[in-house]
Amino acid sequence: MADLYAVLGVAPDAPSEELKRAYRRLAREHHPDAGGDEARFKEISHAYDVLGDPERRARYDRYGEDGPGGRGGAGDFGFGGIGDVIDAFFGGFGQPSGGGARRERSGRDVLVGVELTLDEVLSGAARAVEVEVASVCERCDGTGSADGRAPERCGRCGGAGQLRRAVRTPLGSLTTATPCSDCDGTGRRVADPCRGCRGEGRAVRVRTVDVELPAGLEDGDRIPLRGRGEAGRQGAPAGDLYVQVAVTPDPALARDGTDLHTVVDVPVTVLLLGGRLRVRGVGDEVHEVDVPAGARPGTPVTVRRAGLPVRGGGRRGDLVVHLAVDVPAQLDAAQRELVTRLAALRGEADGPHDAAQHRP
Repeated sequence: MADLYAVLGVAPDAPSEELKRAYRRLAREHHPDAGGDEARFKEISHAYDVLGDPERRARYDRYGEDGPGGRGGAGDFGFGGIGDVIDAFFGGFGQPSGGGARRERSGRDVLVGVELTLDEVLSGAARAVEVEVASVCERCDGTGSADGRAPERCGRCGGAGQLRRAVRTPLGSLTTATPCSDCDGTGRRVADPCRGCRGEGRAVRVRTVDVELPAGLEDGDRIPLRGRGEAGRQGAPAGDLYVQVAVTPDPALARDGTDLHTVVDVPVTVLLLGGRLRVRGVGDEVHEVDVPAGARPGTPVTVRRAGLPVRGGGRRGDLVVHLAVDVPAQLDAAQRELVTRLAALRGEADGPHDAAQHRP
């Protein structure tokens, strides 16, 4: 029996995302519709079916494919094996028969990322997101059957999805329940599989999903789209699609919740005499900021309700403008004469001077 990890070309401790990437790459390469080998494609699909399911992967890591729930092992013999005994003690007995035991192969959840600018955080945005994921097969409309009919009840397990049998052990007779290998525990079988999806009812393809992103989103926020993730097998429920937001930093505006902060260079004369500045905010907004006479570098000036909205829109935060001094690198003769006269008037022409010190 082939090592399923080797089939996908990954290490036994590979994370789920690495498994998924390996499966996608190999499935595209070996799909029969793309000229690939059908046997190899089935082998790849089976490997991912097992390793992509956390429960089945844990069982495979513990027992291999010949253990409980595998494709054939000690349980096929009349007296059972040690795997059946272990399975019985850890949940394999006393399970109700019938449809309640059937395992529907629901689709997995999918996570994709989008980037937003601060301008889009202010107003909200719409995106068309491309997702490469198992989607409903268009040829059979998700049934997995060539004729488009719904899968039939499995004849081997009677639709229960499980096979129950008594096992004789040194401790007495125990009843075990293992997934039916004919229907892979779903309780349903496709008599004439669809050639487009090989009876899965789904096939990997790229599809576009339109996403509405409300105003006020923060970096790391997720937007859930129910039922828009991976399609379920043979019409089983689909997973969810989660759109995760990454906010692109603005070169001049720093975000703190709903507040925005910016630093502006102010001419030294405006700091001395006071004046008015035009400051760019978020979006196309421009705000006029009053600088009081004698303002010190680092002084914050707040523009109310010029920040970002809370999620979904509504009340906005503030824009906080931090003043920095813009010292001219060079002075012409007239400017130097004026500054020299000011220094003389303030008694600052000669040095050294006692500097005022502050704790940083």
